[in-house]
Amino acid sequence: MDVSIIETSGLGDRSYLISAGDIGAVVDPQRDIDRVLKLAAERGVRITHVLETHIHNDYVTGGLELSRAVNAEYVVPAGDDLGYQRRAVVDGDIVDTGAFRFQVMHTPGHTHHHVSYVLRDPDDTAAGVFTGGSMLFGTTGRTDLVGGEHTDELTHAQYHSVRRLAEELPAETKVYPTHGFGSFCAATPASGDESTIGRERTSNPALTQDEQAYVDELLAGLAAYPAYYAHMGVINRAGPAPVDLSMPERVDPDELRRRIDAGEWVVDLRERTAFAAGHLGGTLGFELSGSFVTYLGWLYTWGAPLTLIGESEEQVLDARRELVRIGIDDLDGAAVGEIHTLVAGTELRSYRVADFSELARRRDEQQITVLDVRQANEFDESHIDGAANIALHELAGRLGEVPEGEVWVHCASGYRSSIAASMIDAPERSVVLVNDEFDRARKLGLTG
Repeated sequence: MDVSIIETSGLGDRSYLISAGDIGAVVDPQRDIDRVLKLAAERGVRITHVLETHIHNDYVTGGLELSRAVNAEYVVPAGDDLGYQRRAVVDGDIVDTGAFRFQVMHTPGHTHHHVSYVLRDPDDTAAGVFTGGSMLFGTTGRTDLVGGEHTDELTHAQYHSVRRLAEELPAETKVYPTHGFGSFCAATPASGDESTIGRERTSNPALTQDEQAYVDELLAGLAAYPAYYAHMGVINRAGPAPVDLSMPERVDPDELRRRIDAGEWVVDLRERTAFAAGHLGGTLGFELSGSFVTYLGWLYTWGAPLTLIGESEEQVLDARRELVRIGIDDLDGAAVGEIHTLVAGTELRSYRVADFSELARRRDEQQITVLDVRQANEFDESHIDGAANIALHELAGRLGEVPEGEVWVHCASGYRSSIAASMIDAPERSVVLVNDEFDRARKLGLTG
């Protein structure tokens, strides 16, 4: 048997293609199923089964469309009221592909009906377990995504689910989680790139702590998660529409300016320092890199008109692929080309880019404001003396709290602060983007 990993680094998730001979099965596929189909073709396998560990909160599933495209059996945990036909499985069920089998284990915690799939070879050996949002590498899935009133119950359930996996499976069983590679679905940051049941027995807090200590620590560590999560479960229960990865309609400079002036969402995909050096006033800078879809999805006004600005069609298409993964399907167009060709008679705006070394030289000046846009738990752990803290996801509703004058904006790496800088950039403010790692601020003695 072979287990191939399909990474979706922008969301911190993994999907899996399991194959033996010419038979394949897929666990927790993302929306852009062309990646799965291409890999299956390369492996020379026919996908007979598509399995979901849970109804996902952080992305729109590709499972329904994939199962229909290849005429595979669609396997989903029982218990949820869904708008489509599927095989609803419960604890103890067996999903037999003919070449290998999956044993269903009910592992509630991340959701009420969450299951894990134990991969068994023809000799009935447990070769691996697909744990979704249950047992992750050195941590577990968060337990607060289906409503605060369920969090305590699900946290206790998560503890027992992970313990059950560790007790019933051999130490050498490989662990294949869906979440935990930067995903906000992890309760705490995951560690490592691979693991086994044996390794988790010595490192996973659900297996090294008593129940109450685990529950208390998990609940205390839960931080804010992206606002778009509220839409994902709804879409996945109804049944996602087939994906559209085509190029949006092109928008000329005059129409682009009209949309900006109308206050519509117009997002510039260029690198953060290129945006700072010259951009159309009224646009927002969301650099198309690892965190793009998480933070655009978090801040975006759901359902609002959205236009993209890209240096090339390829850049726009890459952004569209990222966006459909969280259910932002309807793009109102895209403007493509060098930014100076899109001005439509207006002047480009710009602001400075600096690092923490320069801030250290300016820190005692009374006329500057340091704005930290990290989350409150990050700020509480360590921050620059005298800095104001408004988390990026709260900034749109608190812009009035940002002083006029010179504002130096920072986060942990420069990505979130680049978005924030584009949001507060205005004629009455002088914005400086601190494009630097926060560890540098610590080394320079800027933190208290």
